[in-house]
Amino acid sequence: MREKDGATPRYPDPREEDIMAGDRRLSRPDASVPDWEVPDTSYRPIPIVWFTGAFLLHLMAVLAILTALGLTGLVTPWLAVPAAAIAAGAIGAWTWERGMRDAGAGWKVSTALFLAFNTLFALAASA
Repeated sequence: MREKDGATPRYPDPREEDIMAGDRRLSRPDASVPDWEVPDTSYRPIPIVWFTGAFLLHLMAVLAILTALGLTGLVTPWLAVPAAAIAAGAIGAWTWERGMRDAGAGWKVSTALFLAFNTLFALAASA
């Protein structure tokens, strides 16, 4: 590509100035993508988010149950385990409503197993 006067073409340095193609800006010194390239993204929840949320929320709920029972002096498996199981059921239902029902079978089984594991933590901690 030659300039009109036959000289060697001048290529703009993208680190110092805009690179234009007609009226469209191809590159800016402060950006690595063209100005029309706007990412078309949105939040798309995924099963690992639901699983982690359910696991951590239930773990905190179990710890709160054990703390409350400990402060009242009523820490027994007969109170801790049913309370943790009720919390697991509520958190599990909420997780399924959030979208876990459409996830793969592995995520569903893992979520149920870890909620049960947290409930057993309440049993172990209260015994």
